[in-house]
Amino acid sequence: PILCFVGPPGVGKTSLARSIARAMGREFARVSLGGIHDEAEIRGHRRTYIGAMPGRFIEAMAQSGTKNPVILLDEIDKIGNDFRGDPASALLEALDPEQNNTFNDNFIDMPFDMSHVFFITTANTMSTVPPALMDRMEVIPLSGYTEEEKLQIAQKYLVPKQLGLNGLTKEDIHFTPQLIRAVIQGYTREAGVRELERVIGSLCRKVGKKIVMKEEQIPGLTARTVEEYLGPVKFLPFLKTHISSIGRVTGLAWTQAGGEVLDTEAVSFKGKGQLILTGQLGDVMKESAQAAYTYVRSRAADLKLADDFYEKSDIHIHLPEGAIPKDGPSAGITMAVAMASAFTRRPVRSDTAMTGEITLTGEVLPVGGIKEKVLAASRFGIKQILMPADNKRDLEEIPDSVRKKLHFIFVKTMDEVLENALVK
Repeated sequence: PILCFVGPPGVGKTSLARSIARAMGREFARVSLGGIHDEAEIRGHRRTYIGAMPGRFIEAMAQSGTKNPVILLDEIDKIGNDFRGDPASALLEALDPEQNNTFNDNFIDMPFDMSHVFFITTANTMSTVPPALMDRMEVIPLSGYTEEEKLQIAQKYLVPKQLGLNGLTKEDIHFTPQLIRAVIQGYTREAGVRELERVIGSLCRKVGKKIVMKEEQIPGLTARTVEEYLGPVKFLPFLKTHISSIGRVTGLAWTQAGGEVLDTEAVSFKGKGQLILTGQLGDVMKESAQAAYTYVRSRAADLKLADDFYEKSDIHIHLPEGAIPKDGPSAGITMAVAMASAFTRRPVRSDTAMTGEITLTGEVLPVGGIKEKVLAASRFGIKQILMPADNKRDLEEIPDSVRKKLHFIFVKTMDEVLENALVK
């Protein structure tokens, strides 16, 4: 099988491929596909061209010196195409076990047997991968890490690596679990561990400078003194910066970088029934907002609103971080709660986040990316999550350490959402 590891940056997709090659006792070769536009990069150039070269696959096998290496095709979701051909289409032959025993490289100009090669590909998202190419791969999703997993990775791998790179020993600097947790919570907010490794490296360099310069006035590195080395905390606990307020709802979103917590704001004011949407929303999200608006209007009596309230009020929905494009149906219940809060003047619970698609009749439909969204909620310190009842089965993928910190409420209708989201 041809494996495809899909997940946010920094979760170890390339490292996992190297480990597979090491465990199988095979040579490892990496081919970066990010930004490739020319089909000749895959199939090679004909020898009549000046500077002709074989394709990336033949080069990788020549460098590894064997016919059966593990070849990693990195960033397969970032292949481009232009007038020079479509590299993604050229990959179809190489990644099809039924065809790649007679792979034709233009430079060699004769069939080459690649059926013994073990191909592994990586991607951040499958949305940009052509369906025919996706059909040839076995997709294995890799989600972000929990705080406990990051702690173990840091202690067993990142800290020893950075100590060695910076010429320090364990006696020079002592990374306690409390110190690593302080760094994770205050200075990194990511699905993977790349930023965590950079921060640990920065701490090592600053401690090394302190030792070389004999700066006795700087206190020793501990969880309490970490701000002396890294400056003010970058990320405050979510609930300290958020209070229960009218029209502001915490939603959960999935992005290529993992799960994300997004605020949704709604404000109502005198007008003529206009719905204003801002924040660089995609077409699907705009339609979700219109469906949520229709639902709120249809439930005017239950929300104790005048029958003609919408004729005298405009409502403006905004998703902050306007430079980032946003799309998808999973913010439907979030926008409906924001509107209901703005019209009824009832605040929304600040410790609650939600995700789910809404229908015109107020049903809550299941959505994807639940594991990434729940991990993001845990990172941000959310206490309660509202999600569709049909997504209950997805909780099996979430580690117990995360599930114990959160209270899950499974909802089937918007009435249940409003009952649990709005402050009574």
